[in-house]
Amino acid sequence: MAGPTRSKPVGPPSGYYVQVSLRPEALRGPSPSGSGVIDHRLARRLVLQEYRAGHIDRADVCDAHPELKRAAKNCGTKTESMCPICEDSFVVLVTYAFGPRLAKSGRMLASAAELQSLRDKIGSFTCYVVEVCPNCSWNHLGKTFEIE
Repeated sequence: MAGPTRSKPVGPPSGYYVQVSLRPEALRGPSPSGSGVIDHRLARRLVLQEYRAGHIDRADVCDAHPELKRAAKNCGTKTESMCPICEDSFVVLVTYAFGPRLAKSGRMLASAAELQSLRDKIGSFTCYVVEVCPNCSWNHLGKTFEIE
C-alpha cells in the first residue's frame, strides 16, 4: 500500500532560512557606523560555572599579569561588584586602547576624558575593558568596542 503523495516538499516556507555572518562586524549591531559593543558576559558566566563545578583550577582563573594588577590598583575604575572568586574585594575595570596609530602594547586609559582626548588626536581605535580583582588576580575581558 502506497503512502500519501505530496506535491510540495515538507519544511519551512521559502525564504525562511537567513544567512547569518559570524564575523565581528555582524555582532556589533545595526548602527550606521558599524561600531558597537561586544559584551563577553556569556563567556564570563561559562568560566565561572566551570570553576564552581571544579573543572577549572583557581590558578587558571586568577592569573592576572602583574602589570594588569598594577593598573587595576592605581588607575582602574572601582565598581560595586564583588569578585566572583574570592568575594573579598571589589572588581576594578581597566580599559586599554589598541590601534594602528598606537604603540603595539596599546595604551591604558584612566578616564573618559583621556579616551575622548585620544579619540580627538588619533581617530579610530579599539578598546578592551577588563575586570580585575586586585586581591586574588581574577580577570576577564568584559567588553570590546570601537571608537571611530
